[in-house]
Amino acid sequence: MKIAIPTETQVGERRVAASPDTIKSYVKKGAEVWVQSGAGKGASISDDAFAAAGAKITNGGWGEADVVLTVRRPAADLLAALKPGAILMGGLEPYGDKVGLEAIAKAGVTAFAMELMPRITRAQAMDILSSQANLAGYKAVIDAAYHFTRAFPMMMTAAGTVPAAKVFIMGVGVAGLQAIATARRLGAIVSATDVRKATEEQVKSLGAKFVYADIADAATSGGYAKELTAEDKAKQAALVAEHVKTQDVIITTALIPGRPAPVLITEAMVDSMKPGSVIVDLAVERGGNCPLSKPDQIVHHKGVTLVGTVNLAGRLAGNASPLFAKNLANFLDLMIQKDGSLKIDDADECIKGTMIARGGALVHPMFQGA
Repeated sequence: MKIAIPTETQVGERRVAASPDTIKSYVKKGAEVWVQSGAGKGASISDDAFAAAGAKITNGGWGEADVVLTVRRPAADLLAALKPGAILMGGLEPYGDKVGLEAIAKAGVTAFAMELMPRITRAQAMDILSSQANLAGYKAVIDAAYHFTRAFPMMMTAAGTVPAAKVFIMGVGVAGLQAIATARRLGAIVSATDVRKATEEQVKSLGAKFVYADIADAATSGGYAKELTAEDKAKQAALVAEHVKTQDVIITTALIPGRPAPVLITEAMVDSMKPGSVIVDLAVERGGNCPLSKPDQIVHHKGVTLVGTVNLAGRLAGNASPLFAKNLANFLDLMIQKDGSLKIDDADECIKGTMIARGGALVHPMFQGA
């Protein structure tokens, strides 16, 4: 079995889909591992470190690979080089790009989009969304603190008291929970909201206030949030509109799988905020939770700074890469047999849930006929 890890080609992507530790585990299972020269540079992992773990440093030969591991969807030239039946695994960005999905299918590979990992207990160690969102939530608060022109913690001085910053987290998933924890560590007064009532206990356990309108619980059976009714949207928006007026920092994290990001902060709400306030929009890549946010731009609107950095986890590539690599390794373990061969168990819930293409066609029900 030959496993290949190419250099990521998307602009600004610093992560790599393997670590020295995962390479050691692959080699131990009898695999031959190829890593493209310089693939780990953005994550501060040298070619020497990969080679010491047992990898072969190369700049080609992808057509011989049985498995290709990537952080983001590979470029067309790499897809064209892969042999039919090769396994492609990584963050393949399946939503909203029919042409891109069809290109993967036409390449003849068996492709697994790790974003589609089922929300079940046994899949947690393979969940790239959770491992990367955890870092994104942390980085969002750090970036907010950088752009905020005042301090986060309360400080008592002989010249007077510095009040604690008020931080509002919108969306209490993995990123939101880490944002709450990070803002609390920095000494802020933290509040949070979510359309899923079950998150209240988690918010309070971290020492934050839970802000919740009188609406129907919008949690799905898979643990995600579903879109609100028009009436409930109005109730939630009214509550949020009053709350944001008093906040110094807002972190928005709300996403609905396969849909544009819901608008949580309107322009009118931004206008109501105090000068010097900061909004960090983690959903900016999917349209944004605030219509004023722009991908990879810092927007200044009437004294409010809106941070629209895309791929925050990638800004922490030195941490994000080993976590992402371990997610992939745990998933690939489902297919590696004791003799080192590969076998795809179509009945396995995690394999079935993430397989998007096989035999030249799209096979995932979500994207067939899309």
